[in-house]
Amino acid sequence: MLRLVVTSARIPAPQLTGADVHVRAEFRGVPRSTRVVPGKSQTVWNEWPVPILAGRYLVQTLVWPLGPRPLDTTSEVLLRLRQWGHPAPDGELGAAAVALGRLAAEPSSELALSAVPLLTHERQPTGVSAFLPSPLLIVTVPRARRPRDGPDRSTHPSPAAGKKQDFQVRVRIIEGRQLQGNDIRPVVKVLIGEHAFRTRIRSGNNPYYDEVFCQNLRRTLARLLDEPILIQVLNSKAMRAESLIGVFKLDVGSVYSAPGRALAWKWLSLHQPEHPNAGVRGYLRASLWVLRAGEPAPELEALPPSEDVEGNLLQPVALPGRVATLQLRVYRAEDVPQEDSSRPHFPPMLPGSKRNSLSVEATFAGRTLHTRAVLPTANPEWNEVLFFPLRVSRVTLPGDTAGDRMGKGDVLGMATLRLSQVSSAGTELEGGGSGFLPCFGPSFLPLYGSVATRLLPAWRPSTSGPACGTTYRGRVLLELSTSTERPGERERDAVAPEDVARLERFLRRRTYGLCAVFASATMLPRWDELLQVEVSVGHYGNRAEGSCRAAASATPHARPVYDGNRYCYLPWFDTKPVVAFTSSWEDVSERCEALNALQALHDRLEHNLASLRRLLDRDADADEAGKRLLRELLEDCNITWAPFTVPVHPSITRAPLTNLIHPSITQGPVAILVHPSLTWALFTVLVHPSITRGPFTIPVHPSITQAPFANLVHPSITWALFTNLVHSRCHPLCHADIARVPREQGEPEAVCAQLRVRLWLALAAEGTELARHLEGALQVHAETYENQLKLLGKWGTRGLVARPVFSDVTGKVALPRDKLRPPRGWRWDGEWRVEPQRRLLLDTETNVAKVLEEVYENQSRRPGGDWAPAAVPHTDAAGSPVPPKEQVPCPAGWQVTEGWHVEVTGAVDDAGWEYGVSVTVGRPPPAWHPAEKTYHTRRRRRWLGRHLAGPSYFQLRCYIFQAMDLAPRGAKDTADAVAHVSFVHLSQSTRVLEGTLEPRWDQTLLFERVLLHGDPQGARAEPPPVVVEVFDQDGGGAGTFLGRGVCRPAVCLDVGRRRLPRLQRFPLGGPAGAAGELLAAFELLHDTEDGSLAQLQPPPWRAGTFSIPAGIRPALRLVALEVLAWGLRRLRGPPPLPVRAPSLLLECGGHALRTPPIADLRANPNFPVNAFLLTLHLPVEEDYVPPIKLRVLDTWDFGYRPELGRASVRSLRQYCCEPAAPGAPAALPGPAAPQGWIAQLLARITAEMGAGHKEEEEEEEEEEGDWWSKFYAATGDAAKRRRGPARDALTVYSSELEAVPEFEGLQDFCQTFPLYRGAGTPEGGEDPVGEFKGLFRIYPLPEDPGVPRPPRHFQELPPSEPQQCLVRLYVIRAFNLPPRDRNGLCDPYVRVSLGTKKAGDRDQYVPNTLEPVFGRLFEVTATIPLEKDLQISLFDYDLLPPDQEIGSTSIDLENRLLSRYRAHCGLPQLYHVAGPRRWRDQLTPSRALERLARARGLPAPQFSADGTAVIFGGATFLLGHFESGPPTYRHPGAPRERLALHLLHACRLVPEHLETRTLYSSTQPGLEQGKLQLWVDIFPASLGPPGPPTDVTPRQPQSYELRCVVWNTRDVDLQDTSLAGQRTSDIYVKGWLAGLEEQAQRTDVHYRSLQGDGSFNWRFVFPFNYLPAEQLCVLPRKEHFWSLDETVHKVPPKLILQVWDNDKFSADDFLGVLELELLSLPQPAPRPGRCSLAQLGPPPRWPRWGGRAPRVSLFRQRRARGWWPCSAQEGGKRRLAGKLELSLELLAAAEAAERPAGKGREEPNAFPRLAAPLRPDCSWLQAPLRTLRYALRWRHRRALPAALALALLLALLLAFVYAAPGYLAMKLVDPLQGWHPGGGATRGRRPRR
Repeated sequence: MLRLVVTSARIPAPQLTGADVHVRAEFRGVPRSTRVVPGKSQTVWNEWPVPILAGRYLVQTLVWPLGPRPLDTTSEVLLRLRQWGHPAPDGELGAAAVALGRLAAEPSSELALSAVPLLTHERQPTGVSAFLPSPLLIVTVPRARRPRDGPDRSTHPSPAAGKKQDFQVRVRIIEGRQLQGNDIRPVVKVLIGEHAFRTRIRSGNNPYYDEVFCQNLRRTLARLLDEPILIQVLNSKAMRAESLIGVFKLDVGSVYSAPGRALAWKWLSLHQPEHPNAGVRGYLRASLWVLRAGEPAPELEALPPSEDVEGNLLQPVALPGRVATLQLRVYRAEDVPQEDSSRPHFPPMLPGSKRNSLSVEATFAGRTLHTRAVLPTANPEWNEVLFFPLRVSRVTLPGDTAGDRMGKGDVLGMATLRLSQVSSAGTELEGGGSGFLPCFGPSFLPLYGSVATRLLPAWRPSTSGPACGTTYRGRVLLELSTSTERPGERERDAVAPEDVARLERFLRRRTYGLCAVFASATMLPRWDELLQVEVSVGHYGNRAEGSCRAAASATPHARPVYDGNRYCYLPWFDTKPVVAFTSSWEDVSERCEALNALQALHDRLEHNLASLRRLLDRDADADEAGKRLLRELLEDCNITWAPFTVPVHPSITRAPLTNLIHPSITQGPVAILVHPSLTWALFTVLVHPSITRGPFTIPVHPSITQAPFANLVHPSITWALFTNLVHSRCHPLCHADIARVPREQGEPEAVCAQLRVRLWLALAAEGTELARHLEGALQVHAETYENQLKLLGKWGTRGLVARPVFSDVTGKVALPRDKLRPPRGWRWDGEWRVEPQRRLLLDTETNVAKVLEEVYENQSRRPGGDWAPAAVPHTDAAGSPVPPKEQVPCPAGWQVTEGWHVEVTGAVDDAGWEYGVSVTVGRPPPAWHPAEKTYHTRRRRRWLGRHLAGPSYFQLRCYIFQAMDLAPRGAKDTADAVAHVSFVHLSQSTRVLEGTLEPRWDQTLLFERVLLHGDPQGARAEPPPVVVEVFDQDGGGAGTFLGRGVCRPAVCLDVGRRRLPRLQRFPLGGPAGAAGELLAAFELLHDTEDGSLAQLQPPPWRAGTFSIPAGIRPALRLVALEVLAWGLRRLRGPPPLPVRAPSLLLECGGHALRTPPIADLRANPNFPVNAFLLTLHLPVEEDYVPPIKLRVLDTWDFGYRPELGRASVRSLRQYCCEPAAPGAPAALPGPAAPQGWIAQLLARITAEMGAGHKEEEEEEEEEEGDWWSKFYAATGDAAKRRRGPARDALTVYSSELEAVPEFEGLQDFCQTFPLYRGAGTPEGGEDPVGEFKGLFRIYPLPEDPGVPRPPRHFQELPPSEPQQCLVRLYVIRAFNLPPRDRNGLCDPYVRVSLGTKKAGDRDQYVPNTLEPVFGRLFEVTATIPLEKDLQISLFDYDLLPPDQEIGSTSIDLENRLLSRYRAHCGLPQLYHVAGPRRWRDQLTPSRALERLARARGLPAPQFSADGTAVIFGGATFLLGHFESGPPTYRHPGAPRERLALHLLHACRLVPEHLETRTLYSSTQPGLEQGKLQLWVDIFPASLGPPGPPTDVTPRQPQSYELRCVVWNTRDVDLQDTSLAGQRTSDIYVKGWLAGLEEQAQRTDVHYRSLQGDGSFNWRFVFPFNYLPAEQLCVLPRKEHFWSLDETVHKVPPKLILQVWDNDKFSADDFLGVLELELLSLPQPAPRPGRCSLAQLGPPPRWPRWGGRAPRVSLFRQRRARGWWPCSAQEGGKRRLAGKLELSLELLAAAEAAERPAGKGREEPNAFPRLAAPLRPDCSWLQAPLRTLRYALRWRHRRALPAALALALLLALLLAFVYAAPGYLAMKLVDPLQGWHPGGGATRGRRPRR
């Protein structure tokens, strides 16, 4: 559903004319209008059904149901601000179009705009702005209507939430990254619901898949949203128990609620479910989307240029995925009916079955469980618990349904409990609670069953509560709770006895009283028997149920009275029947008190809002009223409630409500009225099942007994409990509107009665409060009927046979008056009296508005004495004493209008006295005389007064203008329509209009003196509904029912302040759904005693009926309706009869136009005469304009004209235009060019010239690119295109060419109207029976007949004869195809059909792909329009035919040929006369420009001699405006043609393009089956031969050769241990290209590497095919040996190198891996010391590893050499496992042939030549010293230097210790030894003596 919210408009002062204005919005041709307000500078619309946050003013909402057609990218809403009563376009103040593309991409989002500027017809700003609050546009999908019309808070609403629909879930697995494990071969397993899919097995930690899995599901929307999607990544090499790498879980609802219902290019983080704390196990890129029947597939975003993992990372909802359990405890049942043939409510017994057991069956999420079977008693007990698994992440599953079964397949009763009402996600309020799990009870859940004549079939899921039946069948005591403990394998268990004992504390019973006051029972069918209405609650009050005590639950019997027109009514008059009885239920006062308190808050809020609206309507100061409203609302939210043992709603607390209201008070006057969350919160509580579903959730059933055809039920009667804690404004009465039931099976439209009833429910102890809430006095009376028989002219009791003298109403049961006794404590209030028969229409004396009270004043005297008061001074006319006139009471609801006065008319004297003589003392005189005599002893006079105004009288005025879109019944094409209007006990009918489905009655029905009892204010608050029924009165009888509408009249209590009502559209409902609309208005005027209503002018009287007054009746104007009837297409008659000579009958506004028939539909389906003119009067206001009805009639013998099909054109605004000016050139129909379009063209050319200068090539291209270069350049991938002219571009449309907005659907010449049988609208997916091609133009005509008429629009038309054409279809490629084969792929091929011609060979299929590239051209000749529908189908090739259809699309070639946008052949950007891009059209650009000028009514273009200038449309254009110099591309055309081509492009014609069409399949209607890109060229034979076709042959992959030389390794892990304890490895390197694992190559083995070094000098040679356009390697190969065709896999070019340790007697050990992407190659390190894992860092930062390294493409660099790191998994992390020295060289196939090189070191060993590696011999026998060197040097290279340094230090220390004693001793003996006396040292020589 689309909602448009309109707040106000700002109009500049110069444009203010004082006229009333309104906003008219149109969506998909359906107009909607706001109410009319006075035109001011700031115009405000102050109407809104639910208060919302909308700035200063309240807003008005316009709503459009979307139906089966969702929004698309071209949807828009057209807004027009118009003056009321002024014809268009004079009355338009401005218009604007609001695009809905964003809402189409995000269906649950809101489009917010603050002010929308309005423009004129010339697209110029007007200065007028329309203010639209946030949100401006809201798109919702309607759900089933909830009670009280509250807002729907569902996450995924749906128009058919309870019906199964077709859905398609697609999962595309793209690639994996950083999967945990070493030497893994990962495979991805996808589970969609219960369906499993697997990808192909890949190798490595970064596998590439690009595989799509598709699953079709037929589910209800609620069920679909909870379908799980499980994605597992498994290692195919590991054992099953250890194969799981990671898991990602989500549900379909997560994808469905995403923008566009798709998750595109998302990285899924994989986790281990058994080890949630182990961290991320890798990443998997995937795209997921959900398709729904009837909705377009989402446009997936292109692959993001940067691999932003963090920005596109999806985390699972809950880690780990916990599983909860719903525990449903079933204790016992009550009021279960027993098998008894005398009870009509019990279903009959099945033949041969015995009801010997009772059980409860519960169904949840497709799982059904049963309790144990017990004996069938009235109160069976089970005391069992049923276990249902529930995933905690979502609690929006459909609900729990319980039912009792008695015997196999025999359902006794059913009920529904929804989890959405007993759980909360915590998002109801802003800042609210955290939600709660499902919980309910312990409480009783009522069961309902079908009526007695029908037995319920096997249980089916129900979505509407008691929709399975309406008869009360007992109730079940249940308790629902949620537990996180696993129940194991148990499905049910016994409830513990202590739990059963605990339950009894909550089941205290109390006595409640129910009182029902019936206001009226009308619209009854004619019935001769007595009728009565019965009310029951459960079994209480049900007289057919013998288990409860009899109660006064039925009204007195009454005989229906005919209303004089159509229906009957029960004559209750002012004495309204009341039924009252008591019942016993559990005490739920805590829930009721909370409910009533919130109900009082809601009612008070609605009342204050209504008052505020009235103030704003009168332009009064509403600031104080707004503040008072907020203060009172804050007071209501802060009321103190009693402590609750059962919470009302955990998410609705006082604090959030208060927080919503308190800030509003401080924001200024009327700044914020009511937050929408508050109204949602109130509504959520009012419908919460824990409050409304318990003992008191049993609906009250008013039913009419003694009428076997009727069982009236009102299933949504609300109730309230009155207690002292409830706010005083909580009125405890309810109102039931209209009850409808089928009169008999097969007639669902019958209305048996219209009941107006008020209900009151309370504790029996508080029954005294009832009188305070009743409008009248409550009286309890007993009645008996006196029976007499007329014998011999006298009435008497003699002769009565089998009838007592006093009986009940049936005359059979004796009820003598003396036997009737009042109850204990009661007494009779007076004597028995006779009650007259009252009839509202026939007994006029009972309907008077004034009641005359009379009192006789009596005086007496003695003869000759004076007059004095008599002993009985005041009597009535019979002499009985009465109170004095001053003490006569005034009944409640009545008022005194006049005082007491003496009646002086009649036989009395001047004083009003009359005289007489009393014969007996105390008795009145036998005769009275007007003259006084002396012997008179008594006199009296009559006092009159106290004219007591009784019930209120109203006058109902029904303005019935017109019914539209009526659907005929039976085989008739038209109807003799009559409208029956029913209001309370009255009904009237309009006149019968014969032979039309658009009856315009233009009639006013007056209901005079309508009697409504009670306060008139109550009638204004709750006016009785007006029921309008439209019948086809063909012949006699009641007629055939067509539709019914229920309308609410506008009530006016003060006629002096009356405002004329406005005609509104009321929907009519028929037997099959929508049956049209009624344009009418209703007003209820209070007939007061002052006679103001009589002064009101009656409606005008015309032709014997009252017509609609001028102020209400739409204003009409004279218009011309021009019709372009081009032809009929695909018309078929009723089988097996053929179509002979069809003609068109057009009806609009009571006028008709018939075209001449088509003589031979097969030879020429166009009409012989195409242009017609119809003059008629249409309403000025567009809302009232009737639709155009199109009927196609066939011509048979004897004048018989059967109808073949019809259509209805509802919105005529798009066809309104201005009349053509006299002498103006005629133009073909289509969008008229705006004024000054040549000037706009010049401005556009100037702008394009400036842009074109920047795009000019600086140098001439050496070669021109092919068509695929243009294609890849248009898709935005410049790397895939060859060099070519930059301006020679191709336009790629993402939709069909008809869906491009600027081309108007290619229906600018004539539109296509589908024809249907019946009402002219598709019903139930009905296919059209044909098409009408035509167009309309509507423009005003002068009223003066002397003024000449304007020229007609449709004058110069193209020839309508069929013409031969050559059709070229270029099919380029398809994508997003669904898989059709078991391998998850399909073998598509193209088949083309046009009429009887077919093209396409099934052998030319593309094997094993979902994205085939066809690149094919199909040429077909056709005769248009005989063969106009080009059908392109894709089939899946199978070995044995027939082949399965994948999808198809259809193109209307006639629309393209006739379109003024020149869609038959797209315009290239450049004009080539030779080469691969040669001009392919039949007409040169100059000739095409001449045809365009002639079509638009312009003079022919005049070119200069050199062709560099042209005069077109009165303006001169130069070639220099478009080209700055000579053309730089090859083969340019003449300047004349180039200039003409530039002008054609400036006119916005269809360019050279490629359209994307959606494929649909007949087996799955509404579900997209992929996309197909193509374009069509149409060449009429009359224009000459076309140019050469375009070569679209797909590009072939190129052959490359990758040469990788493995030079050395460093720091490789050592896995083995020698006998000497040394760590060694026998190293070799293995390598292959991704996808070519079977072509893996390996080096020789470097044995006994002691330090991880290895020398190889080994060359790997990998030839492969590469597609530069897609940057993927093409790998054709057969999947299995039995495969027929090769599967072409496309994978990114990636080199995978693994380092292994060679073992002789065991499996080789994996050491490390290196994966190099050739398109994104990390830079190598020049030395081993600078080689680290940072080189392999991805361009974006991964969540766990940082680093960024420059990347290069080997396809550009061609060579690379250096060191790259190897990595290995250890402990869930990557570590460095070695280093590889490589040289990479990429050669084309030709280069590789010129420079051959062998594998390894084989010949030819060149480029470069590889020498044998130098490897040390490490054997003990051959080189012990060298072995010792390696054993010690490298093993202890750090310990040996330390040991040597320590030994040297120790030697020095020992030498010091050894020499120190001698040295010290010598110093002690001769301290100066060694020193020379002169200061020099001596060398130990003594001086000589």
